Amino acid sequence: MGTVVDAANKEANGSLAEKKPTVVFVLGGPGSGKGTQCANIVQHFGYTHLSAGDLLRAEIKSGSENGTMIQNMIKEGKIVPSEVTIKLLQKAMLESGNDKFLIDGFPRNEENRAAFEAVTKIEPEFVLFFDCSEEEMERRILNRNQGREDDNIETIRKRFKVFLESSLPVVQYYESKDKVRKIDAAKPVAEVFEAVKVVFTAKDEKVKRRSCTFL
Repeated sequence: MGTVVDAANKEANGSLAEKKPTVVFVLGGPGSGKGTQCANIVQHFGYTHLSAGDLLRAEIKSGSENGTMIQNMIKEGKIVPSEVTIKLLQKAMLESGNDKFLIDGFPRNEENRAAFEAVTKIEPEFVLFFDCSEEEMERRILNRNQGREDDNIETIRKRFKVFLESSLPVVQYYESKDKVRKIDAAKPVAEVFEAVKVVFTAKDEKVKRRSCTFL
């Protein structure tokens, strides 16, 4: 049975890489405003927004064995195994019918990053990094009161710590490849989106220039 699963995964990886999708990783601490800005990018630039957290929460809701394991890890502030999240992301990308994706809240660490590139054979176009102070993010999370199970003060601080220790090395890795577009996320939402628009408009211009060269 393992071989059937492996073959199916291999096929998914192949067909996804063949589509040569544009992937933008969206990173920022909890409460940095990633979700709001992703919704704006979807509306203005036609990307499909895939939130690693939402996909994991949907899996938890499904009540599967996988979902229970994910729930326990999140409660302990641990990071879910790469292959679990990558499998959920691949499935969502293939089912979307689009070729432009915002992957929000992933990769969470260096191992996630290496596994994503190795499994999908896709490198991100760039990384959109929402830079925001811990104090501001904490204030926002406590104010938003979404009733999420992971929104109590102790868990929030655990999530900050995990983000700093695990995700910042990913940002540094892509910085060394000149792939990080840093946004000051402490500003009001509209101002933040103006900065985001500049990044995506520049990317679209680059793609147009590239296709003109091939014509």
